[in-house]
Amino acid sequence: MNHRHLLPDEIDLLLDDEVGFGVTPLRAHIRECTQCRALVDEARVAVDALEAIPHFAPSHLFADRVMARVPVFVPWHVAARDAAERWLPQARRTRFIVAGLATSVASLVTIAILWVATQTDALVLVTGAAGNELRSMAMDAGQRAVAAIFGEQALRLVQGAGSLGIAAALTVLVLATAGSVAGFRALALVSSRRRA
Repeated sequence: MNHRHLLPDEIDLLLDDEVGFGVTPLRAHIRECTQCRALVDEARVAVDALEAIPHFAPSHLFADRVMARVPVFVPWHVAARDAAERWLPQARRTRFIVAGLATSVASLVTIAILWVATQTDALVLVTGAAGNELRSMAMDAGQRAVAAIFGEQALRLVQGAGSLGIAAALTVLVLATAGSVAGFRALALVSSRRRA
């Protein structure tokens, strides 16, 4: 017989004891070819060894334990829907009441936003007054800080110099702070080297 050697899937057909068209020539080939017969015999030994291994089934909690360790990506809209469902009541009548209340609150907030948006003059006046108040509070706090740190004479000098004086005072303060920090770090480094 002029037949090539068996392919792995043909050996699998013989190991599975398949019947049908095409299996008969394969069986005839292994009767004549010692090399293919040896391959089938080796494969049969491996299959028999695998079949001898006892079968086991995982615990019924196996899937839960595995899934608890798997990070699952939940899209934001699904997470939002799930959170909303947890907070919504289960009773249909109560859901209608909650939906009515939420609609009422949303309508009131929308009306308030629209009213504020149409009252631009009042909005500008309120934000301008708030801005002026914040600015004066910051200036007072800065003046008190300069007076506490450098004294009343330095405060008078800074006030006389205006915004340039304030910038100069802040620069001096930052430089003095940086110098102090650098000095303390150097002292700590020298002290730790002496101990070691």
